[in-house]
Amino acid sequence: MISVAIDGPAGSGKSTVSKIVAQKLGFVHLDTGALYRAIAYFIDKSDVDFSSEIDVKKCLKEIDLKVEKGAKEQKILLNDKILTTELRSLNVTKIASKIASYKSVRDYLLELQRSFAKTQNVVMDGRDIGTVVLPDALVKIFITASPEVRAKRRFEQISGDGEKPDYEEILTSIKKRDYEDTHRKIAPLKRADDAILVDNSDMDLNQTVENVLDIIKERTEKI
Repeated sequence: MISVAIDGPAGSGKSTVSKIVAQKLGFVHLDTGALYRAIAYFIDKSDVDFSSEIDVKKCLKEIDLKVEKGAKEQKILLNDKILTTELRSLNVTKIASKIASYKSVRDYLLELQRSFAKTQNVVMDGRDIGTVVLPDALVKIFITASPEVRAKRRFEQISGDGEKPDYEEILTSIKKRDYEDTHRKIAPLKRADDAILVDNSDMDLNQTVENVLDIIKERTEKI
């Protein structure tokens, strides 16, 4: 099986790129950030104190989280409910950022993520895929962009979902998320030593996709 690990900060476009790349290659795509957001959604709706890891750990027992391959993209099922735009709200993003630092949550999701790559070719994206989840992945890529570019992309994404976001609030949130992700004690966001860097600040989506496909092609042809 071929595993492609794509990491990067919030708003870098790694999930969108990964989904398209997987479709072009005929691989399965797993957006691991959506798994954390699914748990965050449950916490938000259950009024759990997400600042308490003890409380969050307790509520994990009430969660049945599944990933299924859809016709065009993955489907995240939380207690049999398919989640889509609910995963992108600012409140869910805020909670997901916090609980992603909890060992109990990361342990809960680790085996689910790894098992996904054992029986099928997969493009998996997140923040610790190449360093923790799939350290032996055949291809590792780290996608990034400037905070301002990423904030603009997130603003447009949320606006497309029918909400009315504030750009400056999103930019501040992204910078805060960057700091938290890179400074957390457990599985911090960082580029794996053998990951290829792709800075797409000045690239559009198609250019980024082609860049990533070229990297994968070059790497797999060497094997």
